[in-house]
Order: sequence, then C-alpha cells, then structure tokens
Amino acid sequence: MLNAIRNRFNALIWEPDLADARGPRRWGITAVRLLQVLVRDIQNGEITMRAMGLVYTTLLSLVPLLALAFSMLKAFGVNNALRPVLHRFLAPLGPQADEIIDKVVGFVENVQVGVLGAIGVVLLMYSVVSLIQKVENGCNYIWQVRKPRSLGRRFTEYLSVLIVGPIVVLAASSMTASLSSNTVVGYLSTIEPFGASLYVIGRLVPYILYSVGFTFLYAFMPNTRVNVLPALGGGVFAGVLWQTASLGFALFAANSSNYNAIYSSFAILILLLVWLYVSWLIMLTGCRVSFLLQHTEQLTRAPYPPRLGADRREEIALLMMTIIGHSFMQANPPWQVGRLARYLGVAPDHVYDIVDQLVGANILVESGDSVVTVLPRRDIECLKVNDILDAVRHGDPAAAPPSRNDGPHREVLQWIERTERARQDTLGDLSLRGLVTASMAKPPSG
Repeated sequence: MLNAIRNRFNALIWEPDLADARGPRRWGITAVRLLQVLVRDIQNGEITMRAMGLVYTTLLSLVPLLALAFSMLKAFGVNNALRPVLHRFLAPLGPQADEIIDKVVGFVENVQVGVLGAIGVVLLMYSVVSLIQKVENGCNYIWQVRKPRSLGRRFTEYLSVLIVGPIVVLAASSMTASLSSNTVVGYLSTIEPFGASLYVIGRLVPYILYSVGFTFLYAFMPNTRVNVLPALGGGVFAGVLWQTASLGFALFAANSSNYNAIYSSFAILILLLVWLYVSWLIMLTGCRVSFLLQHTEQLTRAPYPPRLGADRREEIALLMMTIIGHSFMQANPPWQVGRLARYLGVAPDHVYDIVDQLVGANILVESGDSVVTVLPRRDIECLKVNDILDAVRHGDPAAAPPSRNDGPHREVLQWIERTERARQDTLGDLSLRGLVTASMAKPPSG
C-alpha cells in the first residue's frame, strides 16, 4: 500500500511538465516540489553551514555595523532609533533581551571614530563589509553566481544599504506606532466590524513589513538579475516564516527555565546564538525559494544538476560556440550565460563549467559585472572546431594518471591516439565560421 501511495504521489507531482500545467494545478505542483527540494537542500547541509558562518560573522560585526548604520540617522535628528530596532529584532528572546540591548547600545555609543585612528577605521569598515559580503556570497552561491561584485560596486552599494536600511526600518516602526496611537484609529477600533478588522490588520502588518524587507534583499543582494515575482515569492515566504518563528521562539524562550538552571547567566547568550542561526537560516532558505521560483527547471526529483557525459559536454560546447559565433557574425548583442543555458535547455552549472574551460583556453572572453556576456576571443575564421573540442576534453594535466610502460597502458594509449587522429582527420581545418555558415540559416531566438 505504501508503494502504491508513493507511486501515485510521484505520478501526480513529478511526472507532469510544469510548462503544460495551468492555474491552481501548476501552483500546487510547484509548491509541493518546492517543499521537497528545500527539505533536500537543508539535509545536504550547505545552507545550514553558511547560516552557522553568518552567526559567527554577526557576533564580530554587529557592533561596528550598528555604529556605522545608525550614525547615518543622526543627520536626520534621530539619535534614539537603535534601541527600538534592536528590541524588534530581539523580541523573541523575551524579557532577557533588554540586557543584551543595553550592552549593545552601550558598545555602539562608546565607538568613537575619531579616537580609533586610520588603522582602527579600516578594521571597523572591514568588519562591516565582511558581514554584508558574506551575505552576498551566500546569495550568490544559492543563485549559482560565480562572479562577485567589483570592489567599486561593493563600496557604493553596501554604503547605500547602510544608509537606506535603518531609515526604512525606522520609518516602518514609526508608521506602526503612529497608527496604533492615532485617535481616529482608536475610535474606529471601538466600533464593529472595524475593531476586528483593525485587529487583524495590526497582526498582519509585521508579516507585510518583513516580507517587503526580504523581497528587497533578494532582489538586490545576488549579483545577478532577479525578477520581481520570484523575489516577491521568496520575500513573502521568508517574511511569514520569520515572524511566525519569532512568535514560536518567544514562547520557547519564555519556558526555558531548564536552560537557565543549567547554563545560568550563559543561557541568554545561547538563546541569542540559536535565534541568530534561525534568522540566517530563514534568510538563506527564502533566497533559495526565490531562485527556484525563477528557475523552475531545477525543481527536480533527483539532485540537480544531473551528471553530464563526455559526449553531451562536447555537444553543448559546439552548440554554444555555434550560437555565439552566429551572433558575432551578424553583429547581434552578445549572449548572456544564463540566456544560453535557457536556450539550450541545460543546467546553468554545466554551461558555466564549459564557459570557464573555453575562457581558460583563450577561446571566449567574458564581459560585464552583474550580467555576464561572452564573446569570441579570436577571429572565428582562425578558430578551429578541433580547438573547441580539445578545450572541453582536456582537463587539468595534474589529474591525468601516471603513464606506465606496460601492456595495458601501451594498448589503451594507442587506441586513444587512433581515435584522436580519426577526429582530426574528420574535422580537418573546419573553422567556427564554416560551422556557423553550414549549420544556421537564421539567428536563434533566446
């Protein structure tokens, strides 16, 4: 019976093609696939390990980050914005959070940039940038982005986050407090059904604010182009999960008397570490949701990407170079790596690996920062098809097995040499231009 249920479930969820599904059926299949893929990703341990690394970096960078971020608010005449923001974030720790907030606020207020000197300011900036950069690295890993932001973009865009972030948080907190203390809202709350509606809206406001914040994070932080709807989907997932987890963790912290009895004054520190880990894990999981919503082809039952054979690798390399060469001949815009993967219908990991090999062989050149495009590095008339195949067939020479002068080695090497000579004779001096001219009569549409 269990096997029959499992087979029926797989037939309903994994066998249908999402491109053919419509409406609620497509949403339901996507939701179930997404849940299973997320469970598999967390079990693999990569996301959890990155969340643990972010906890360590947060402990080192928290005070410098808050000191720089909230010093920006002094220009707006707001000097007491730090405590409400910390209280909102650490509210799940319960009454014990006030002790941590007092310590952090005291540390921040004692940071005097003028006394630190040049080396101290550099170290202060490095600790702040390291935290934001680690968040970007985690998002880039999830989005399979191999090229981080340039140094200039890191400085300007990270600075904008430090300026805009506290202002947005403060504005949201002020708006919530103003609405709750408004006399008109207070009067309407005494009249039904406005009272119940305002109560529900008040409960939903934190979910909405956190969802908006996570949506902005997922759209901005990965060094690639993120569509609005996937970023919104991941933001809503993370915002709802974070607010729900904060309520649950607050209940857990309120009933953690056993931990207080065992760890004494260290109990609040342990709860802080656990809450930081949960928060970063939710952030990375929501980022994974936004990635999977934009790349639904990776919602597969088996681990992604699938194993690629040597023959398929050569086929993808020749198809890529043919498409790139045709666009180059027609003076069309260069192809993006992600667009190439979508057009060929293959895993982006495979395309990136092949592009890396072709770039290393001086066949392709990459351009761009957030959106990477590829162009031929040589004249396509002088670029031979055999050169392309050699670039993807030959790996690192250090990985080759040592050659021995015995019967098996001699026989295998002879057959390999015959195969290589046969390929060289078959392709001859065929250039990329000749392959493009013979194989494509009109440009592909990606």
